[in-house]
Amino acid sequence: MMNTPISYAMLHAKCPRCRRGNLFATSMYGFKSQKMYENCPKCKFKYEIEPGYFYAAMYVGYAFNVALAIGVSILTYLVTHEEHSPWVYVVTVLLASILFSPINFRYSRVILLYWLSPNVKYVPHYDHD
Repeated sequence: MMNTPISYAMLHAKCPRCRRGNLFATSMYGFKSQKMYENCPKCKFKYEIEPGYFYAAMYVGYAFNVALAIGVSILTYLVTHEEHSPWVYVVTVLLASILFSPINFRYSRVILLYWLSPNVKYVPHYDHD
């Protein structure tokens, strides 16, 4: 039996317990909303550990957005060398936030489940066909 690496499982949004089942039922940039499974399709792990559990993912998403805003602002300055008009930065940061919002939504939940939930553990015997 070969264990799935945590980096692969996180990148592909897999279940934190078995690392085989998908967390999301839809694609990241599809025209439908990002629907998350209630339970893992493989090991039946319940993703929402307690009611309102994923509200904490908003804090992770906020941290992602702050990092994105800082990075985009620095990149915008390096490309445009604009020092007088704040609107260049406002527009680029807003566009980047909108463009990256599906990634932010998905990976803030993945980070919450994998790194910030002490009771969610990988169980190797679930990681097999």
